[in-house]
Amino acid sequence: MSEKLKVAIIGCGGIAKGKHLPSLVKLEQVELVAFCDIVVERAEQAAEKYGVAGAKVYENYKELLQDRSIQVVHVCTPNDSHADISIAALESGKHVMCEKPMAKTAADARQMAEAAERTGKKLTIGYNNRFRSDSLYLKQVCDSGELGDIYYAKAHAIRRRAVPTWGVFLDGEKQGGGPLIDIGTHALDLTLWLMNNYEPKAVLGTTFHKLSQKENAANAWGPWDPKKFTVEDSAFGMITMKNGATIVLESSWALNTLDVKEAKSTLCGTEGGADMEEGLRINGEKHSRLFKNQVQLDSGGVDFYDGKKESMQDTEIRLWIDAVLNDKQPIVTPKQACVVSEILEAIYKSAETGEAVYFD
Repeated sequence: MSEKLKVAIIGCGGIAKGKHLPSLVKLEQVELVAFCDIVVERAEQAAEKYGVAGAKVYENYKELLQDRSIQVVHVCTPNDSHADISIAALESGKHVMCEKPMAKTAADARQMAEAAERTGKKLTIGYNNRFRSDSLYLKQVCDSGELGDIYYAKAHAIRRRAVPTWGVFLDGEKQGGGPLIDIGTHALDLTLWLMNNYEPKAVLGTTFHKLSQKENAANAWGPWDPKKFTVEDSAFGMITMKNGATIVLESSWALNTLDVKEAKSTLCGTEGGADMEEGLRINGEKHSRLFKNQVQLDSGGVDFYDGKKESMQDTEIRLWIDAVLNDKQPIVTPKQACVVSEILEAIYKSAETGEAVYFD
C-alpha cells in the first residue's frame, strides 16, 4: 500500500499522549490527520505536536467520523463512552483500536463485537501487556505444549499504594469500577490469552472499600479525596472454566502488602509451570529431578552493542497497523476482549450479591 494510512484520535488525554500518539508517529505508513477531544485545547495541542500539516481538530467525534478519508480511529476516552464511539466509528467505515477495557459493561462489549462482525471492519482492544518480551516468549512456550494442560493460574494486578487520582479513575459512573476494571483487566486478559481458554463456567468475587476511606493517605500520586473515591480499592475473583481450569484474579490500587505484581501471570500445567516473579521463570521435572530455568530475554552483554529493544506499546501499535494494511486478524480479537469484560462484570455482580455467578 503506497498511500499512508489516515488515522484519527478521539480522546487526547493521558493515554493518547502517553501511549498511542508517540507510537503511531514513529510509523512511516501512518499519518495522523484528525484529533478530537471535549476539551478542544487538548486536541489542538496533540494536533500541533503529532499531526500532519493541516490536521483537523474536532470537539464532537460525530463530526470527525463524517470524514470518509479517515481509515483508522483510536478511541482513548473514559470507559463509559468506548462502546458508543467505537460502534459509530465502525459503522462509518473505520477500523478501530479502542483502549482497554473494551467497555464499561459486558453488554456494551458484545455490541462492539457485533458491530465489527456486521461492518466487516477490524476492531482491537489496547491490551498492551501481551506485547512484552516475556509475554510473547511465554505464549510460544504455552502454545508449544511445554507446560501441558494449564489447569491452575493466577492473574496478578497488585499495587501497594498507587491510586490514580487524576481524570475520572475514581468515578464509578464513568469507569464502571476501580482497580479490577483498570489493571485487573490487563492481568486477566494476559492469563486467558496464555492459557488460550475463553470458556468461563462460574465466578465468585469480592470487592473492598477499606483503604479508600483514609484521609491524607500515602500514595504514589498524592493523597486522594475519600468522598470522590466511589470505586473499590481492591477486588478479587475465583474463576472456574468449563474444562475445570481455575484462575485466581487479584487486583488492588491500595493494599497493605509487600507482594506487589502488576499485569503478571502464574501458570501451572501438567508438564510444567511458569511465573513472572523475577523476570520469566519456567519450572518442571526432568529425569526425575525438579528444575527451574530463568529465561534470558535480552541479547546479553555484547560489547559495543546495546541491542534493539521495542517497547510493548510500539510493538502493539505496529502490529495493529500491520493487521489493517495487510488484512490480518488483530492479535487482540473482539471475542477475546468480550470474555474479559464478561468475567470482570461477573466478579462485580458476585461481590454485590454475595453469590457465585454462572455462565450459560
